[in-house]
Amino acid sequence: VIAQPGVYGTRGVADPANVPGARQYSASWIDSSGNLWLFGGSGYDSAGDQGNLNDLWKFDGTEWTWVSGSDVIAQPGVYGTKGEADPANIPGARAQAASWIDSSGNFWLFGGTGRDSTVAGSGPLNDLWKFDGTSWTWISGGDVCFQPGVYGTKGEADPANVPGARYSAPSWTDSNGNLWLFGGHGRDSVGNSGPLNDLWKFDGTSWTWISGSDVRNQKGVYGAKSEADPANIPGARLAASSWTDSNGNLWLFGGEGYDSWENSGRLNDLWLYVPAPD
Repeated sequence: VIAQPGVYGTRGVADPANVPGARQYSASWIDSSGNLWLFGGSGYDSAGDQGNLNDLWKFDGTEWTWVSGSDVIAQPGVYGTKGEADPANIPGARAQAASWIDSSGNFWLFGGTGRDSTVAGSGPLNDLWKFDGTSWTWISGGDVCFQPGVYGTKGEADPANVPGARYSAPSWTDSNGNLWLFGGHGRDSVGNSGPLNDLWKFDGTSWTWISGSDVRNQKGVYGAKSEADPANIPGARLAASSWTDSNGNLWLFGGEGYDSWENSGRLNDLWLYVPAPD
């Protein structure tokens, strides 16, 4: 049945009757105990209204538990103080956010398109959040939408650095627990909107701009197939597939974006990135 509303039950209490509403573009994680976690997306709330959501759910293999957030659509974020966990904190309703899980079992959420901290603000976001199993912490980025990127110097971490607001960006976690983010559709260093091909690393404290351009709509530089080259870079794109292999290498496939001739469309290129040792 399409357009299925959510059955939330009581927050924090598992129930066989509970189920998230029909939705798409959610963020998700698997924890060390094998539980599935689901956050937000675009879908249906407890009243059957359609829009972006900010509900956090856990599925233990048998039952769903509504953990945090609201049971109605279009909720603004409650950011609190940057760097401080608070049970009242919650990311705003959003879809197409990037998500990771680190080696300590924390969940991470970046950007997407949705609601910021204001009553009316809605659009692409660049806020980075951590969920420790109990509370959300706003880690970096802005609490309002449409933020440009602050790139700093390529290859150098800086607390002032932050990727611009974006959605549909592929992401990874490497073997050292660093978070990685590539491209998506969003704001570049001068605030222009479009597909991006910037690669970022977050080490738990600061962002580093690793490769790619700080402006939108860049074509790919492919080089020779199967040969690594510092000049190579995938073209700007969004909605690509991404995964990490057993050696901690980052893989990227396809998406919607720019090829080597500056043509824009759906892509089927496969890329490998080998992170430098920390």
